[in-house]
Amino acid sequence: MAIPKATSIVLAMVLTLAMVSLVAGTTGYATFYTPSYTPSACYGYQDMGTMIAAASDVFWNGGAACGDRYVVSCKGGTNEGVPHPCTGRSVTVQIVDLCPAGCQGTIDLSQDAFAIIADPDAGKVEIEYRRYVRRIILLASSRNIK
Repeated sequence: MAIPKATSIVLAMVLTLAMVSLVAGTTGYATFYTPSYTPSACYGYQDMGTMIAAASDVFWNGGAACGDRYVVSCKGGTNEGVPHPCTGRSVTVQIVDLCPAGCQGTIDLSQDAFAIIADPDAGKVEIEYRRYVRRIILLASSRNIK
């Protein structure tokens, strides 16, 4: 039994849309910390690079956040000394540590990661962040459906 071409195209579109995440970000604050980035609460002395971050208690969840990736973008400054710190870029970081007691941010980015989204002279910026989820989208070609 053959599936009409129009039906197969609609089916492929519906499946594709079902796989796409339309998640809005959560707002918070980012600060940064400087090297050395080891040891970390998640990976000990293993070097995880510089696109990393420490999670605050907001989403640390007893260490369950270890390894999670977040896309972070700057939304505005928090101090008058650097009124327009944002670069207009975003950065994807991996959670490798817990932000220490007294942490002033929702997420404490590595210095390199912070510099991608904002002027480090700002020290602390307003951000939008969302968990990064890699999705594999399979799109059926209408030529393969009979």
